[in-house]
Amino acid sequence: MKNYLTKKVWLLYALMLILPTCGGSSKKAAGEESAADSAATRIPGIETMLLNNVKVTWIQDNAEERLMPRTLFADAPDSIIDRLNLQDGIPSSVSTFLVETEGIRILFDTGLGAPDSRLTESLKSLGIAPADIKYLYLTHFHGDHIGGMMKGDSIVFPNAEVYASKTEYEAWMKMPEKQRAQVVKTMESYRKQLHLFEFGDTLPGRITALGAVGHTPGHTVFQTEKLLVIGDLMHGAALQAAYPEFSAAYDHDKEKAAETRKRFLKYAKDNGLTLAGMHLPAPAFMAAGQY
Repeated sequence: MKNYLTKKVWLLYALMLILPTCGGSSKKAAGEESAADSAATRIPGIETMLLNNVKVTWIQDNAEERLMPRTLFADAPDSIIDRLNLQDGIPSSVSTFLVETEGIRILFDTGLGAPDSRLTESLKSLGIAPADIKYLYLTHFHGDHIGGMMKGDSIVFPNAEVYASKTEYEAWMKMPEKQRAQVVKTMESYRKQLHLFEFGDTLPGRITALGAVGHTPGHTVFQTEKLLVIGDLMHGAALQAAYPEFSAAYDHDKEKAAETRKRFLKYAKDNGLTLAGMHLPAPAFMAAGQY
């Protein structure tokens, strides 16, 4: 009997030691489980940072790896490309950015809108529906920036007030019909929600629209506090951050684009700004000191 009771006591004691870790009643265990769950549900292609009062989330739209071809930078000599080990291409992305400030959600550009685009699903993973987007700010009208605004003939962001450069809008409306077809269809679909701004205007959320012409006639970068959303200021950061004089073939005015790129890189560096770029490599942020 004595041996039986002794065994029973030790068994109960062992159970007391084991149960907290099995049942999750330990705070440490619960915390570890929460961290594990968080890591397990983290989705690639999304990264959030806080810059003062601004919460900004990078959302990668491209589903597959993206490299800008070396041929896109025909003016860059082989000696520089070889030294930077960029012969096989320059790492890039198709990205959008969600800014949450003063209780409102602002989406900067919308990606390609291709069948494998990740924007809508990524927003969903953040608990955000397209109808929750209050403002949509466009850097310019190329298809990999406005493509996600439409799905077939339907608008994707029904409640978004759309802001675009007046200079950009007017320039595209003068382009050949075939070239501007997507822009016309998209802007007409959002006509009741479309607002055209001038460079230097302050938009809702205390976002300043700054002229960055060169890539397109009305290309715009946006600043809020220490964040600078740079659109297509750079297509190949591994090359252009060090050698901003080299423009991509995509640039409408390559000389003007290079001048604009130099000016904003200096401005960002002088003011300690974090860059958020639609074609920066993932994750598409560049902190002060990285450029």
